Amino acid sequence: MASSRSVDPAELRAAVLAVSDWLRGGGPDPARRELAAAVRLSLRALAGDAPGHSVEVRVPPFAAVQCVEGPRHTRGTPPNVVETDPRTWLELATGLVSWPDAIGAARVTASGSRADLAHWLPVVRL
Repeated sequence: MASSRSVDPAELRAAVLAVSDWLRGGGPDPARRELAAAVRLSLRALAGDAPGHSVEVRVPPFAAVQCVEGPRHTRGTPPNVVETDPRTWLELATGLVSWPDAIGAARVTASGSRADLAHWLPVVRL
């Protein structure tokens, strides 16, 4: 039985392809609905690939997921948080930018000892 976090790979790919020209810098800004779908599905795919509750990945204003095996966090601000904007997240999720490059350019904030997502990225290739 598929978990509630499982993502149909075809649906994920279609959502990301819908915004791929924009991600590569050659297309117009995507509609909010398209951008939200790509962000939400790719975050759910990450949570499915790296199940757990020790890291919270936030991509405002669209979604946040908990992932990565380790101590479960239940109240307040989690000790391991990753936050970025939708474009950077999708560039990471598709492999258009690497984790070290995004961190080095301050496009991602990551706090906590488990907040390195490099092992699980990309979640989909364009």
